[in-house]
Amino acid sequence: MPKTVAVTHADLAPGRQSTELGSRTGVVLMVLTIICGLFCFILCLKAEATRSLEMWVESEDNGKEVKYECVYSGSGKTPLLCSVVAFVGLAVAMVVEHMYILIAVGKSPSPALVSWDPDSICAKTLTWQAGFFVVTTWLCFAVAEILLLVGLVVESGHLKSWSKPKASCHIIREGVFCAAGVFSLMTVFLADGLYLRALHAQKMFQEQQNVRQQVLEASVLYASPPVSSPHRMTTMARKDPVIT
Repeated sequence: MPKTVAVTHADLAPGRQSTELGSRTGVVLMVLTIICGLFCFILCLKAEATRSLEMWVESEDNGKEVKYECVYSGSGKTPLLCSVVAFVGLAVAMVVEHMYILIAVGKSPSPALVSWDPDSICAKTLTWQAGFFVVTTWLCFAVAEILLLVGLVVESGHLKSWSKPKASCHIIREGVFCAAGVFSLMTVFLADGLYLRALHAQKMFQEQQNVRQQVLEASVLYASPPVSSPHRMTTMARKDPVIT
């Protein structure tokens, strides 16, 4: 005989859609965003380790005087490739994460960020936290992208004839790529923090809605007029009263 499985309330409850806060899609996107930030950080460290350096060499001017000219230590292909991949990857992760948050908040069945009392302490706290995460996320993103853009522009300027002596050489200062990697990590973590704040706001609003619904049901129950008892007393001849 085949075994029967009991149907629970959790089985009948509707599952979250992929565009809702707290769904599997949101969790997967958060994890992928962190992985992308770590990957960009590693690429920035690689670019920092392989960045082009300047080396000064002596050269004679028709045998009259000695001049010093500089040459690059490499063509800059490796740091250029690392900075380009980190630049594009961070931009894609940032856009996808924020687009998902906007879509999830817009399609949320309970508009948690709009419907609650703006004068409450909880609403003010969450609004301040959300604003902080938005501003700092985009600020860190802008700094990281600018540093990577400067790095790839400088490294792409000497792909050809990099070993030919020149009067001046343009190189990236030490620590620029490392700083870009740190800001990339801060960007993805702050973006995930913004997602968690939005999810927390939605849960708090849902709890408030449940409490209001319970209070409304209780008030309707106690406000309804009392119902007369279905039992009544009757008398019968030569017998005690009987309750029917």
